[in-house]
Amino acid sequence: MTTLHQELKTFIVDTMNLEDIAPADIADDQPLFGEEGLGLDSIDALELVLALKKTYGVVIEANDEKNRQHLRSVNTLAALITAHRG
Repeated sequence: MTTLHQELKTFIVDTMNLEDIAPADIADDQPLFGEEGLGLDSIDALELVLALKKTYGVVIEANDEKNRQHLRSVNTLAALITAHRG
């Protein structure tokens, strides 16, 4: 696991106020949304997108068809941030 992956897990737990979940409990490829994942919903997605912009400078456009793909897991978020930095 990279430093960015660990940082994102802590970021998600803190941003979403996930009191019952530790960053170490989140797998890199675990879905963030839905019952099979962390259980985040569409309101959480909005909060996450705003926090990503504030913290990492990543802008996710509302009409981008790839949003679901970008927000799928820690791995996909890390790839998005890495691409943005590069």
